[in-house]
Amino acid sequence: MSSAAHAEPSLATADLDVARDVLRTEAAGLVALAGSLDGRFAQAIDLLAGCSGRIVVSGMGKSGHIARKIAATMASTGSPALFVHPGEASHGDLGMILAGDVVLALSNSGETRELADLVAHTRRFALPLVAITGGQGSALAQAADVALILPSAPEAGPIGLAPTTSTTMQLALGDAIAVALLTRRGFGAADFRQFHPGGKLGAQLRRVRELMHQGEALPLADSDTAMQQALLLMTQKRFGCLGVIDGQGRLCGIVTDGDLRRHMGADLLTRRACDIMTALPRTIGPDQLAAEALRLMNDPERPITTLFVVDDARRPIGILHIHDLLRAGAA
Repeated sequence: MSSAAHAEPSLATADLDVARDVLRTEAAGLVALAGSLDGRFAQAIDLLAGCSGRIVVSGMGKSGHIARKIAATMASTGSPALFVHPGEASHGDLGMILAGDVVLALSNSGETRELADLVAHTRRFALPLVAITGGQGSALAQAADVALILPSAPEAGPIGLAPTTSTTMQLALGDAIAVALLTRRGFGAADFRQFHPGGKLGAQLRRVRELMHQGEALPLADSDTAMQQALLLMTQKRFGCLGVIDGQGRLCGIVTDGDLRRHMGADLLTRRACDIMTALPRTIGPDQLAAEALRLMNDPERPITTLFVVDDARRPIGILHIHDLLRAGAA
């Protein structure tokens, strides 16, 4: 047997083994968490959805970092929320927590001393308290109006002490709460965009009507228009296409550079637009999202660079070019 057969695994292989073990351990924790959810989850959503103020999320240490993320997710999905550090709460920040607020407190052990003053504040002023904890009989669980108990699951890694599985479950449960709340409230893409106006995401959530060209900019011609005139219009409007409309003003076709190449011949200029056009081109409505326009343009079977925007009667009211999406940051 060669010496290679007795060689220790490479560091890269060992690292991969550790990483996969961590992910499998944490995944198992999430499966256990999903199976443990019961009526208490719905009770917690009732309290949080009924909040007339803000959802105040708090936690110490690693739980605090998770609490910050949960508060940020809630705030961006229609549930007004903020993070209050439990240590700072004891030194004046309890004044940030007002009547109408609901407190969501995180502590894996449920015995975090720094949370004591905040918990006492909720009891003193009858503020609803929802707990996320791994301690079924802990002080936090006993004090809470609703306690969401994390199932017992090993922390990842050989020493099993660093918060890994427990914080993953906290984070996932926070996401589940945020999504349940936005679903109850009917929070949709249009609402989401109000809180995400910047960056590519905000651009993709813009409406087509905000980006389209309209009025005199539209390259349109009647179906009987001679191609000589149609070519002049295509050149003048600079979209590389021409929309063809019928007698009722409905979009019945489109003439593109590709159509011109396919019908190139000595008689091209004497033919009519309806003879050259591609019938029933792809269109989009003015209230659809820029992301949907991008998807239609990037159809892998037949990509295009322009979309006519039509009303319910299929009358063209605008045109959108891929460059418009690029300039807006949506592509």
